[in-house]
Amino acid sequence: MNQSKDATLHQRILNDIEGRIVSGEWPPGHRIPFEIDLTREYDCSRMTVNKALTQLAKAGLIERRKKSGSFVSQPQAQSAILEIHDIKAEVQSLNLAYSYTVAKRMVRKAKADDVRRLDVPPDSSIIDVVCIHHAGGLPFCLEERLISLTAVPEAADADFSEIAPGAWLINQIPWSTAEHRIHAVSASTEEATALGIPKNTACLVVERRTWSNFGPVTQVRFTYPGDKHALVARFTPAS
Repeated sequence: MNQSKDATLHQRILNDIEGRIVSGEWPPGHRIPFEIDLTREYDCSRMTVNKALTQLAKAGLIERRKKSGSFVSQPQAQSAILEIHDIKAEVQSLNLAYSYTVAKRMVRKAKADDVRRLDVPPDSSIIDVVCIHHAGGLPFCLEERLISLTAVPEAADADFSEIAPGAWLINQIPWSTAEHRIHAVSASTEEATALGIPKNTACLVVERRTWSNFGPVTQVRFTYPGDKHALVARFTPAS
């Protein structure tokens, strides 16, 4: 086989596999045909196939496992630790369709745990809202949020059916201070059910509180399956 034909087949294999992954024809976890099968399909050398699969693995589209073969990678979003990130933007950055559902919304008085989470006085009026964000039709992130009606009284009339609470709040009230807490948990029964994962699956939790000039605004807990999110920090040497 001449080098020109080999290079053309290499690009064709790359384009074909990438197209099937991006289109959703081969979803996350799908087994890629074995090298020997791709060699027959494209009538090329095994070296050409291996080179294409290696390039796809470096691009993060597939995962190669010894003795098991190659599989379509699970999508993984990244967000900066200190930024107020938008889950819709995270999902769209993965070239997946975004949607979300409101699982719970209620107005009530703050209980002892709410006082600790939101930093409001006891019996303050709050909104307790739970949302499930979806990527490509599958659960991506569980959002559990408390909103202070003292700081944002307009929230009492918001049902969040058209716009997620985080995006709604950013449009309503400027925040002046934010605090992040990041830790790992094993999925509880409720979290596992909401995210469609086995109980005790490793999950990444990002908790955030924000304040405005009017006091505490919101406290939110985002729970991600551990293989679907990463946190990134960029910094420079201290002066």
